[in-house]
Amino acid sequence: MNPSARYVKIVEWSDEGNCFVGSCPGLLHGGCHGDNEQAVFEELCRIVEETVELYARDGKPLPPATAGCGWSEAISDAAGK
Repeated sequence: MNPSARYVKIVEWSDEGNCFVGSCPGLLHGGCHGDNEQAVFEELCRIVEETVELYARDGKPLPPATAGCGWSEAISDAAGK
């Protein structure tokens, strides 16, 4: 498994920015944005992979994984309310 798969990647619409915004909580600050949801997700995945590679190159331990930590359940619960 690619280490980048251990991190939740979120793409959401921003009314304020009038664009899609991609983020990866717990791994990096910031992210990416654009008009096309799929393109933003692809760019976000690339950024996450590069970030993981930078951690490895610098000999730094990765932050704790965010995948499998209940994000999808929390989002589903919030959407149902």
